[in-house]
Formats: sequence, C-alpha cells, structure tokens
Amino acid sequence: MKDPLGVGIVGCGSISGIYLKNLTAFGRVRPVACADLDPDRARWRAGEFGIGRVLETEALLGDPGVDIVLNLTTPDAHAAIALAALRQGKHVYNEKPLTIELEEARRLLAEAEARGLRVGCAPDTFLGAGLATSRRLLDEGAIGEPIGGCAFFVCPGHESWHPDPDFYYQRGGGPLLDMGPYYLTALVTLLGPVRRVTGSARRSLPRRTITSEPRRGQTIEVEVPTHVAAVLDFVSGPVVSLMVSFDVHGARLPIIEIYGTERSLAVPDPNMFDGPVEIFDPQVGHWMARDLVDGYRENSRGLGVAEMADAIVSGRPHRACGELALHVLEIMHAVHTASETGRHAELTTTCSRGQPLAADWRA
Repeated sequence: MKDPLGVGIVGCGSISGIYLKNLTAFGRVRPVACADLDPDRARWRAGEFGIGRVLETEALLGDPGVDIVLNLTTPDAHAAIALAALRQGKHVYNEKPLTIELEEARRLLAEAEARGLRVGCAPDTFLGAGLATSRRLLDEGAIGEPIGGCAFFVCPGHESWHPDPDFYYQRGGGPLLDMGPYYLTALVTLLGPVRRVTGSARRSLPRRTITSEPRRGQTIEVEVPTHVAAVLDFVSGPVVSLMVSFDVHGARLPIIEIYGTERSLAVPDPNMFDGPVEIFDPQVGHWMARDLVDGYRENSRGLGVAEMADAIVSGRPHRACGELALHVLEIMHAVHTASETGRHAELTTTCSRGQPLAADWRA
C-alpha cells in the first residue's frame, strides 16, 4: 500500500478551502486532482493549493493516482458520486450528511463492503481536543453515571452569509441534516448509539430572502422543516433533548450539556475542534474549566480523511466511519418520521462509540 494516499476532491465550493489547507499539510494524504461542475472554480482551487490536475468528475473517479475520493458536493449528489467512486475501486469520504436517503446510505456501505473499500464521513470534529477531553471525562466517571442531557443549535439561517444558500432549504437540507450531524455525532461518540427517538418539526416560512452577496434580494423556496425539537433515548440509558433551528434570532442556550448522577459536563461546540470543557460540581457550587487533552484544537477539517488513510495503510478500523454516519443519518430521519406519525420511532441501525484518538497522534 502506498503512503501517502492520493486524494481527489470533487466539489470545490466554500468548504473545500479548509479541507485543502489541511490536506496539503497532513503527511498521510496528498491532494492530486480536483473537479467541479464549474471548471473555473476547480482551476482556482487547484492554483491556490498547488494541485497538479483539474479533471472532469468522471475522469477523476477513474484516475489511477486517486486512492480516496473526497466528496464535497452538495447533499443531493453525495450518494451518486460516492457510489460511482466505489465502483471505480476508490475509497470514499463524504461531507455530511452521508447521503440524503437512508436506503442510499445502506447501498453505499454494502457496495463498499463487497469491494473491500472504506467509506468515511464528516464531521471529524469529534477527533479534536475538545470532544476528546469530554469523552475522557465521561469514561473516567467524572460526572458519575450519565442520566440525561441537552443539545442546541439555533440561528436565523444561512442565507445571511452563504453565497449560494439554496441547498440548505431543499431536500437534504434544513437544520437537522445540515447541523444535526455535528451534534449527533458528538453525542453518539460520547454516550453510544440511540435506540429510539420522538420529535416535532415545522417549516416556519414558505420562502426566505437572501441577504448575502452576490444574490442579495433573491428568494429561496423552503422545502424542509426549519425548526426541530427531539428527544433521544440512548441504549446506555440517558435521555437527551435536541433542538436545531434556522428560525431563531437570539437565544441564551447551552451548546451541549450532559448530566450525571454526581456532576454535570458542559461540552464544547461540536462544529469546532477545541474547548472549553467545564464540569459543575455541587460540592464547589460553580462550573470549573478542565484542561484539554493534547491534540488538534485548530480548525482541522480533513483530519478524518487523514486518519482514514492511516487506518487503510495500517489495516485497522477508521473512526469517522460509514457505520457511525449511517446511524446518525437514521436518527435524523427517525426524528422527522416521529414528527409525521406522532409516535416514537425505533432505530434499526447501531454503531460503536469507537476508540478515542490518541492525544499524540498526528496526521
């Protein structure tokens, strides 16, 4: 197995910049080609990061120098691009969510297993120092037995900053499928898999007005729920409340808190790699900051790709894996199903919490 592995990037939009910045610095991977529906955008990214080749997508998927396809397309293309890459013998790492539809994700993982290939998926923020510290504290029993928790992401929507925000309000978008993967991946890696959910969701506005450039003043038709509240029952026992929304202009809410029989844990923003991490001890009477474990604290998107490459070379399981992403995807679909049916939805998938990334591991 060659080392480093060649990475071909499909989709050179906004998020590709931070991925390429990091992938050009990590030792286990080397960006070798990029593709985009807009060839000028692909050429611009290639020039920015010194990538030697700009290809059409089909050519990139079949290129012998590409070992891993990093799929940074919009969610509606995740399944088709990833499946085509697997059929060309490439490992795949998708931006979140893994796919839009649950059955697409199942087919994707089945195809990879049949071909002996890897599927990875964002987010990889749980590999950073903030969530790794939270995981260590839970594993050490720092709050006693976890009994419950809450997780909140609220904002007024992405049309105020994103240059092309339509897909956030189309099938595969909305706050749950867009931001939910960060929060649910963090919760699952901290507490384990979920067994059932219930919830309610609403589409608050039929259309949104873009206030970002260059499309200021244009409107977007809203196809998906934009405010979602859910209750998650974990296999290990905790009951966690989750709320995600594109409809909130201001709030005073925690990000993630986990409550134990002895103390409470404040978990940092799962969209980031660093802290702070705090514990409330009733014997002390206030929140206390805890030192972070060594590890990645800066924006290290792409770490999951490099860690998967290292796992491929060394023949071990990778952490930002397809099984974890599939379980998170089913949780999100189950919340919408629960809202539509007015009853709990039982989960059919599961996954492990995975092994924490060693504090001194470097990509």
